[in-house]
Amino acid sequence: MPIQGQAAMLLTFDIVEEAIIEHDDWHTHEHLPERLSIPGFLRGTRWVATGGAPRYLVLYEVERLETLASPGYLERLNNPSPWTQKMMLHYHGMTRGLCSVVSSHGHGMGHMGWLLRFKPGQGKDAALESWLSQELLPRLPEQRGLSSAHLLRSGLTPEMTAEQRIRGADTGVDWALLVTGYERAAVAGVGQSELGAAALERHGATGVAGAGYEAVHALTAADMRA
Repeated sequence: MPIQGQAAMLLTFDIVEEAIIEHDDWHTHEHLPERLSIPGFLRGTRWVATGGAPRYLVLYEVERLETLASPGYLERLNNPSPWTQKMMLHYHGMTRGLCSVVSSHGHGMGHMGWLLRFKPGQGKDAALESWLSQELLPRLPEQRGLSSAHLLRSGLTPEMTAEQRIRGADTGVDWALLVTGYERAAVAGVGQSELGAAALERHGATGVAGAGYEAVHALTAADMRA
């Protein structure tokens, strides 16, 4: 399946405007290499909003959910580098989900993406998951302009760590859906039609929020070994 591994960490956040250039430098040259050197981390991708907010989406694909509570990962979170400590002060509106990959379809990752975050209504979990995983998502990557579709669901509650204390408490993620493709219009179109708020709400979703993104940098564990 397109997502590497059985789990993923999904982050969305904003950075104060005057720190954006330094943030992207730090995230590319220190932070992603640091994270991808942790055992079990397979690929990290940074995306920037093309419409909507927050500005940033970061997706880490990992071997299994337990990777996101491993000693190696927690050691880094509790011992941030001086540059990381500086950059954490510029974060705001952080959402952070330690998620299981419920369903993942397609071939690879397109560079355009549409992210949806939502919750199932009371008693709607099974029906909503069935519709998404079995009916809708498998056929989306076959459409012109689209590449893949991924359903993520919260699986762990993050611990409070030194990094989080600097930037402030994170908000969790319940369910999230990421559709990727190679044509911006096609990705945005499906995000506003078949995966629009009205369609999701008809099948039991609540609190639907969506935004478009473009992938700007990616790093894999294989890159680090090379």
